[in-house]
Amino acid sequence: MQPSPSSPAGPPLLHDPAPGFHARTTLGDRALADYRGSWLLFFSHPADFTPVCTSEFIAFSRAADRFAALGCALLALSVDSLFSHFAWIRSIHRQFGVKVAFPIVEDPSMAIARAYGMIAPHAPDASMVRAAFVIDPDGIIRAISWYPMTTGRNVEELLRLVEALQTADAHDVSTPEGWRPGDDVILPPELNAGLAFGEPEAGGDWYFRTGPLPSLPKAPRG
Repeated sequence: MQPSPSSPAGPPLLHDPAPGFHARTTLGDRALADYRGSWLLFFSHPADFTPVCTSEFIAFSRAADRFAALGCALLALSVDSLFSHFAWIRSIHRQFGVKVAFPIVEDPSMAIARAYGMIAPHAPDASMVRAAFVIDPDGIIRAISWYPMTTGRNVEELLRLVEALQTADAHDVSTPEGWRPGDDVILPPELNAGLAFGEPEAGGDWYFRTGPLPSLPKAPRG
C-alpha cells in the first residue's frame, strides 16, 4: 500500500481529508474511496491475539448492526499479516462464538499506520496505539480518539459519537456533555442584542439555549 500523493506530511487532524489507501483485508481488497458517501469508523489495534484487542473485537462485532443502522461502516487495521488476521478471528469465533464480519486491513509495511499517525514516534516497537477515526461521507475526518495499548476503548461511546456528529450535521445543533439520542440538544444562540438584558428563557440564557431536537426541514418539492 502507498498513501495517497495528497496525504499530509504529518498525522491528519480534524477536518483534514482522510489519507487514501488501497489494501488487502479479510474481506477482499478495500480502498478508502470505497466508503465515500457513507460514514466510516476506521480503527487500529496494536496486534492480533492480544486480550484487550480481542475484547474490543467482540464488542465491535456485537454492535456492528447498530453501526450499520447509522449508515456507518467498520474497518479495522493492524500491522499483522492477513494470515494472522484469519487465524485470530477464527480463534475468536471458536472461543466466544462471535463472528468478526467487518474487514481487517493488513499493513505489514506500516505505510497506512504511519500516514494516519497510528504509530507513536517514540514507541519502543511497531505496535500501534488504539486510534479511531470517524470519517464522514465526504472523506473528511470528523473525530479522532487515541488510547494506549493497555486500555480498551468503549464501543458504546464510539456509537454515541457517530450519532452525535450526524445529529449536529442534520439539525445545525450541538450536543452537551453526556448527550444521548432523545436528550435535549444545545440550540444555536439567537443573535439579538435585546436578549442580553432580558430575563433568561426557560431553556437557558441567550448563549446557552437547550431544548428538544428541532424537526428536520421539509424537503423541497421537485
